[in-house]
Amino acid sequence: MCPGERCGARNLMAAAVATLALAAWPGSACAENPRIAKLRAAEQKTFTDAQIAEGFFKIAFDAELAVAGRVDRIRKYDAPVRVFVENRAKPDRRRQVADTVADIAARVEHLDVAMTDDARAGNVAVKLVRNRALAPTIRASYGRARARQIERSLEPQCLSGFRKDDQYRIVRSEVILVADAGDFVFYDCAYEELLQALGPINDDASVPWSMFNDEVSKGFFDVYDQYLLNILYDPRVRPGMTREEVRALLPQVLPAVRAFVARVNGIEP
Repeated sequence: MCPGERCGARNLMAAAVATLALAAWPGSACAENPRIAKLRAAEQKTFTDAQIAEGFFKIAFDAELAVAGRVDRIRKYDAPVRVFVENRAKPDRRRQVADTVADIAARVEHLDVAMTDDARAGNVAVKLVRNRALAPTIRASYGRARARQIERSLEPQCLSGFRKDDQYRIVRSEVILVADAGDFVFYDCAYEELLQALGPINDDASVPWSMFNDEVSKGFFDVYDQYLLNILYDPRVRPGMTREEVRALLPQVLPAVRAFVARVNGIEP
């Protein structure tokens, strides 16, 4: 959470243009949100090793808003991740969060992530709030002074942050999602903030293929970001590693990552 690391957010401006018709997650009985379906159909799926590496080093290191501690090391969970949702809003989007978590679990090979109904067992705490309750929730979670810093720097529509130990292992994350800003905004926020809660906490406008870019909205777990998360959660990439250490490992890690991402997405090798 922010007291130990950084906050990430989607901008409030998106809400004005992204309120769309009711949609459900792909694979359910209902159709996918039309804007998400259009973006998915146009998705770029082929990238060079250099393009993947560039995004990884920009997103997995540094921080959009660093408030404590060093940000020049790999930060990730080194234990099973369990997501607990506290719903304070209508519509009730707990099912959509669970579907998003399941999709992430299916697309990141070495990540053990699942839902839990036990708040004490959860190390990722998701709060679903109404838009009008977002600012009070941020203040309650982080205190007035830090909330002002977050609001000035990020103007958030949704928010994530995490706390790490002295070995750069993430020990707890917090995610705040607005439930009533529309389906596209919800999925766009849910994917970015849940993924950032796992470690890739920086946003960078120079990486055009990634959702970790405030100029990019997707609403689904795209292939490019699957590459980044699969590198991060490869067992050979350890919490606390430097850029140089990861760079030396990347030629060994990338072939396995490419093979897995190709398999789960039906991409020709």
